[in-house]
Amino acid sequence: MDREQVIKALKDSGKWGHKYSFWVVYFCTGCGIIEIPPVITSRWDAERFGVIPVATPRQANLFLITGYVSLKTLRAIIRTYEQMPEPKYTVGFGSCPINGGMYWDSYNTIKHLDKYIPIDGWIAGCMPRPEAIFIAVTHLWTMIDKGMADAYKKYREQYKYYRRNQEMVLGELEWPPLYPIDEDE
Repeated sequence: MDREQVIKALKDSGKWGHKYSFWVVYFCTGCGIIEIPPVITSRWDAERFGVIPVATPRQANLFLITGYVSLKTLRAIIRTYEQMPEPKYTVGFGSCPINGGMYWDSYNTIKHLDKYIPIDGWIAGCMPRPEAIFIAVTHLWTMIDKGMADAYKKYREQYKYYRRNQEMVLGELEWPPLYPIDEDE
């Protein structure tokens, strides 16, 4: 780390801490799980990038969603996202969370995950290689530096939009709204 980076880190130590310590909760369905274990083994060693898997969303600040998203799993994804503390970042891994992938024509597949929870970044491919996760992490570092990784703020500001989309496909949700919804608008 050069002198400029040290000064920058000391000025905004909170941002620096969030940037270099991603505690990841993985939501893996189908083939999406295949590329995750190699990332945390010695060959790629995600911990050298500050990427550490955690057991619960209450400890996580990075949500990596891999594989297809069905109506049934969407409910769990929303609950997991809402349980994460802020600041939180979300990355869709593979073609399926982006556009349904090879399941695009299934009645049970969610085609655009970003209609239901905010997404900070996408990793395209079917299935992307483990190296793609590190490219995404370094890109996320840049976004955090520039103040662009703020999808969690948009979720709070546009919560009514997200909640409406969630309830259109899932019906009335059994948990109360995370943020107040002004019904007068």
